Amino acid sequence: MPTTTSRRKLLISTAAACLGGPLQGLAYGQGQPASAGSAPQARPSQPVRLLVPFAGGGATDITARVLAGPLSQWLGVPVVVENRPGAGGATCMAEVAAAAPDGTTLGVATLSTHGVNPAVYKQLPYNALDGFTPITEIVKAPGVLVVHPGLPVRDFAQFVQHLKARPGQLAYASPGNGTIGHMWGELLKSSANVRMTHLPQAGATAALAEVLAGRVPVYFDQVASSLPHIQAGRLRALAVSWNQRLAVLPQVPTYAELSLFSNNDPSWFGLVAPAGMPTAAARRLRDGVAAVLKDPGVLARLAEQGLFASGSLPDEFAAQIRKEVEKMRRVSRFARITLD
Repeated sequence: MPTTTSRRKLLISTAAACLGGPLQGLAYGQGQPASAGSAPQARPSQPVRLLVPFAGGGATDITARVLAGPLSQWLGVPVVVENRPGAGGATCMAEVAAAAPDGTTLGVATLSTHGVNPAVYKQLPYNALDGFTPITEIVKAPGVLVVHPGLPVRDFAQFVQHLKARPGQLAYASPGNGTIGHMWGELLKSSANVRMTHLPQAGATAALAEVLAGRVPVYFDQVASSLPHIQAGRLRALAVSWNQRLAVLPQVPTYAELSLFSNNDPSWFGLVAPAGMPTAAARRLRDGVAAVLKDPGVLARLAEQGLFASGSLPDEFAAQIRKEVEKMRRVSRFARITLD
């Protein structure tokens, strides 16, 4: 079993590969990109607020706080993290969308706020597609399908056979209606042509506890949350959503290996600004985040949470958001998921 240190090294090396090159030390300049030969840029004139749509302590909050310190140095002004939990992230995103597009208010967008919410809620106080300036995807978070070891299946093929022999008899837990875990469960039902019963719980902690206790046999989680339980034998991993097998779970196939390509997309966190931010300003912010994500210390802190650095371009991130919204709308139509 890998030690915590070895797991961290393996995760960091994978994160470096995702960036497309070797790790490099972060070079802080006078509010300018770290790339050689770039022209100096004016520093922002006031602190930057970085709004997080969920409470402190979770992966979204940790990502924001890992990013804020070095990004403050890169920009030359403080980047202050503010938590705005409520309404599945809608409260926070509405505040970001309503702010001036001057770069002083930014938000951490997630698959929940910019994929699931637009697909399942009848009304949102923000427009996920047109109400923001996408800056960059910050990190990706691989997902994992886990089952209680008491379930008599050893791999994904046996799991599907088990489900088809007992249509609708097995249940899967989720953190609640309209959450990512709910959507991932319904997506699998659609793509694998199986039937399961959804049992929403009062949050991720409660859902995981139900599965660990064996009261609900199936759960769709992020790898970071389930990994200690998988390694301890308290959960069995059957598939992961990632572009290759994870070094910490080398025996577990990806959904793509199982020909379930639509299930292979991981979760993610990204940076958005209010709509109307000038293109040059958005690109400069992205350059700052990309520079921060090359720092080995930053990568190490993210890896501890099972997160892999990204740093996509603004137009790439915009296309990704549109793809996620449409995908989640297909899932919501299939499962008839609608929330007020």
